[in-house]
Amino acid sequence: MSRRTEEMPQNDHDPTGTAQGEPDGDRPDGLAKPAVATAEGPEAATGDPGSDRQRPARSWEAVRHLLVRLHFYAGVLVAPFLLVAALTGLAYTAAPQLDQLLYGDQLRVEKVGDAPRPLAEQIAAARAAYPEGTVASVVTPPSAEDTTRVVLAIPELGEKQRTVFVDPYTAEVRGELTTWFGSTPLTTWLDDLHRNLNLGETGRLYSEVAASWLGVTVLGGLVLWLGRSRGQRAKSARGALLPDRKARGVRRTRSWHAATGVWLALALLFLSATGLTWSNYAGERFGRLLDAANGNAPALDTALPGAQAPAEDHSEHAGHGGGEATADADPADFDAALTAARDAGLGGTVVVTPAADAASAWTVAQNDNVWPVHYDRVAVDATSGEITARTYWADHPALSKLSKLGVQGHMGVLFGVVNQIVLALVALGLTAVIVWGYRMWWQRRPTRADRRALAGRAPERGAWRRLPLPVLILGIPAVVALGWALPLLGVTLAGFLVVDVVVGAVRRQRRTA
Repeated sequence: MSRRTEEMPQNDHDPTGTAQGEPDGDRPDGLAKPAVATAEGPEAATGDPGSDRQRPARSWEAVRHLLVRLHFYAGVLVAPFLLVAALTGLAYTAAPQLDQLLYGDQLRVEKVGDAPRPLAEQIAAARAAYPEGTVASVVTPPSAEDTTRVVLAIPELGEKQRTVFVDPYTAEVRGELTTWFGSTPLTTWLDDLHRNLNLGETGRLYSEVAASWLGVTVLGGLVLWLGRSRGQRAKSARGALLPDRKARGVRRTRSWHAATGVWLALALLFLSATGLTWSNYAGERFGRLLDAANGNAPALDTALPGAQAPAEDHSEHAGHGGGEATADADPADFDAALTAARDAGLGGTVVVTPAADAASAWTVAQNDNVWPVHYDRVAVDATSGEITARTYWADHPALSKLSKLGVQGHMGVLFGVVNQIVLALVALGLTAVIVWGYRMWWQRRPTRADRRALAGRAPERGAWRRLPLPVLILGIPAVVALGWALPLLGVTLAGFLVVDVVVGAVRRQRRTA
């Protein structure tokens, strides 16, 4: 910190370095500070707790002060969750390359042949090497250099499967891995680390808290920074989009923190929204929205003509993976189902799933996750080779498409390597923004001999008492609705308020004493 910064009067209202902490003559909004506002809130303005207190004046500036305090507490208390999510997400972006490095012998073929062997021959080779369980599905190679995946359902593995990798040109078994919805052990571990820190369902609370607060923190930061830059710096976009490299101390840190946040804003809001769609509590709310808006993917009718149709499911939103058969189907039927699907126009990699029972059809589903995606599905009568039902990706409701594509983009597969690079840069940028935020908190610490502290104080309390009535009337129901839609956001926000009230009460009691 420069000597000039150290000698400046320390303002304890604004450790984040926003406009609230600047001298009166340097206010970007041109407004004077509130007449009744101290570090301990309006209740301390009179100096005598027992005297008649002056009623705080309502002003729109109080909205900014409230946002400063909310942004500060979110940054200090929620940022550790966001930092963990950023670093674990950064590791996950490299999963495809790490898979090739660790499992290349299973995933890739040594030599591309002229034509692949029939699925029946490949399945027979896989079953000869691994006779346990039953064939749940077969995934055709995504490219000419990839192996065929024969997925076996084994009760001892629970929701995981044993996937046998077969050279499609020689029917040679290349090995097996314990997979989870098609993911290798390493990708599964990295996914669990990002989602729940490998702590199971309890650990998922961390990621949902991070995703819930990420959007709120980003939007609040945008409002604070754009409002400030419009009045303080050049009227061009430069003041908002580029850091001020001439600044020193906390102002320099703040400009890097805010400008980087502006560049990352859209990506961070996207990650927040898509991450919440398959979270525990907010995801359940999102599922209700899909049901109410008829936004689920159309169900594929797998009932054979003359048989009772099975119950409709919404597995498209819940996840992806092959079904489980109670006994091995005839391997030749896999070829019959695949041929019928190819004749019906299903190209690329597909997942062939046996019929659940004698009254049901086989399903063949496209599984091309890279844009342009292909997710058509057909139901096939393997005996006759007839297509009994079909669903088209083009016919999916808009909400279903957005949900599906959002998940794939969040996972870094929608646009291939480009998607991975963008997510990695966003994760690194978010990490830098968080580090700069904590640095601002440290730089705002009191440095006088009689007031030394490890970090700056929180922004002023009591701003909500000065909010204009329209903000209160509209804002309180909006916050309640947001808390219902994002339950962990509502719970943690309520927790912050309770702690804040308790701390304020303790301080008032000390002043009275």
